[in-house]
Amino acid sequence: MIRLTTALVLGLLGAVPAQADTLARLAFGAIPVPSQQQPTPIGSYSRGCAAGLVALPESGPTWQAMRLNRNRYYGQPVMISFLEDLSRYAATLPGWQGLYIGDISQPRGGPMTGGHASHQIGLDADIWMLPPQRLNLTRAEREKISSISIRTADQTRVTRNWTPAHMALMKTAASDPRVDRIFVAAAAKIAMCNAAPRGDRAWLQKIRPIYSHDTHFHVRLKCPPGSTMCEVQRPTVADLSKGGDGCDDTLNWWVTTYLDELRNPPKKPASPAPAPKTARTYTLSDLPAACRNVLASR
Repeated sequence: MIRLTTALVLGLLGAVPAQADTLARLAFGAIPVPSQQQPTPIGSYSRGCAAGLVALPESGPTWQAMRLNRNRYYGQPVMISFLEDLSRYAATLPGWQGLYIGDISQPRGGPMTGGHASHQIGLDADIWMLPPQRLNLTRAEREKISSISIRTADQTRVTRNWTPAHMALMKTAASDPRVDRIFVAAAAKIAMCNAAPRGDRAWLQKIRPIYSHDTHFHVRLKCPPGSTMCEVQRPTVADLSKGGDGCDDTLNWWVTTYLDELRNPPKKPASPAPAPKTARTYTLSDLPAACRNVLASR
């Protein structure tokens, strides 16, 4: 069945003319196994693909991969090592047996069939806010169980679900030199800004507020050394925070102006500009040329 699925996709790629290029999310979403190539992140986090990804073992001594039916537990070797390392630290925290790990990437990266703008090159991973009490969940249980939200409904504050252990976990992740940045709900960053002591705040620079992200936090790793086809994200976290810790007016924007605009959206222009392409609408020709080789590889 795997050979048949792969063959069908490769046939589709050869049959579709350039002017009617197939949607990248359909092509990459249909491939059930990684390519047998050297591990390589190709392109950017939100427009690229990945060669030679490896699977996170479904269960380990201090982690479990969740939502296995999605087949999104593949990453660059550096990502798999990072997750295993962080899970071992998590297991030392009170009330945590390790980590529940959500989406990483599809077997060959690329735009996903749904749910994410990034996670395309094997260097992004979602980590659940739910502290694992068991690490022997069945496949069926992993499809049914849900994480917890650590943010109030009005999006401005953390709830009692937020604990010092969450902060310790994110501090450890952000302090890892492999990590480029971590995305999490603004309320969580505000809580960490308020709690971090004056002499221990440098790691906060990597904590970036974003909408949603209240039931998980999203870790993004740097391009590994020697990865010449991997695009470094710009602006950097240092640029975004102007060299500071990001506990400033740009953070407050997420719980003031941003929320006001959600409640009272600005009027749309009479002649709106064409919508930019996204992971949902990218065709193969929108991705780096090497991504076709990744699809065609064994």
